[in-house]
Amino acid sequence: MDKNAGLVLATERYGRGQAWKYLVNDGVLERRRDGSEAGSGGDYIVGLFKSVFLPQGYPESVSSDYLQYQFWDTLQAFSSSLSGTLATQASLKGVGVGNQEATVAAATVTWLLRDGTGMLGRILFAWRKGSKLDSEAKKWRLFADVLNDIAMFMEILAPHFPAGFTLIVCTAGIFKSIVGVAGGATRAALTVHQARRDNMADISAKDGSQETLVNLAGLLVSLLLIPLVTDNPVLTLTLFFLFTILHLFANYKAVRSVIMETFNEARLSIVWQQYLKDGRLLSPLEANQREPVFLQFGNTSQIKLGVRLQDVAQSPEELNLALKENNMPFLLGVRNDCICVCLGTEASVHDEIRAVCQAVCISNMLGCPTATVPTSQKPTQQRLWEMVHESHKLLDAHFSPFLKGVKAAGWDTKRTLLDWDEWRVEWKTKNS
Repeated sequence: MDKNAGLVLATERYGRGQAWKYLVNDGVLERRRDGSEAGSGGDYIVGLFKSVFLPQGYPESVSSDYLQYQFWDTLQAFSSSLSGTLATQASLKGVGVGNQEATVAAATVTWLLRDGTGMLGRILFAWRKGSKLDSEAKKWRLFADVLNDIAMFMEILAPHFPAGFTLIVCTAGIFKSIVGVAGGATRAALTVHQARRDNMADISAKDGSQETLVNLAGLLVSLLLIPLVTDNPVLTLTLFFLFTILHLFANYKAVRSVIMETFNEARLSIVWQQYLKDGRLLSPLEANQREPVFLQFGNTSQIKLGVRLQDVAQSPEELNLALKENNMPFLLGVRNDCICVCLGTEASVHDEIRAVCQAVCISNMLGCPTATVPTSQKPTQQRLWEMVHESHKLLDAHFSPFLKGVKAAGWDTKRTLLDWDEWRVEWKTKNS
């Protein structure tokens, strides 16, 4: 008799699915399902659903906020799909579908104008705002969906204004092109955040499968809605506003559920100021909960990163003041009501973090934007340089323990999402 008969030599499991064991039977290595965890038909269906719609290795292969974000993202996609059906029906009616007096040529010209203006809008928006979409992904994600709702509302109203129909749908087309760029780019940025095994392609592919399933469900519901809303503008607007409210709420919850572990200017400012206040280091969850998710238009930031040297110092005397008590590969100065940071060619990621922290310190010393202060009450240029020198001393004392603390709190300090411009400067001192 084989003394090893029935001996379990190994066990294996695919992800978190069914377990299997290897045992010896008549001298042969045999593979059997682990009876203690035998799966049912329901388990098989759940496993199949996960393999079709979730990234391989879920949940270990994705970030901890993945499921919550995808739930709200799915809900907003469903409501957006229903709103889109109402907008499409209105657009088709506006170009003459169902109207015997409308011509194919006129409808074609309107459609081409809408698509053409949308293409131009896509190029212009990507040129002007493309670099902002990484650092402020959550804000632009929410903005894109708000703009999408505005565009669909315009399309629903357009048939009621025949004289301005083409102008309205072209404007809506521009808005939708911006939505396409901002939504697609920010989704890519969020995919980078969610990927934990360099599996961005898999996450993106499964996100596409989820979206397709949601759109299919939206299509089925739309087939039931269309007969109800046809020639009923009151019901159309009522349903649109209900879907829009659901869409905006789900989008807000989605971006609020994202927990980014990398610093952008807003998150770094929140964590740094809390540390200066009471020495407490906020976790990524706490900082993300405090981070604003609504865009503020206009130049609301006092801090400019990666500027030219002349934005910091416009004379040899000012350059000497910028270098005073400064042994870091960046220069700071206050110019035209803004705190300007000039980055050296040898600056590391940690230097970039320190530069922004120092700029935040100067901003705190100024109290409020100097542009809102009467000229007679603005600090003198000498006082501004004193603030810069004081900030150097403050960072020398506090930055090293701060950097160690944020690493321990779960922040990724190997890379950042700080919005640096591309100017880099080399300078020489008398000692060099």
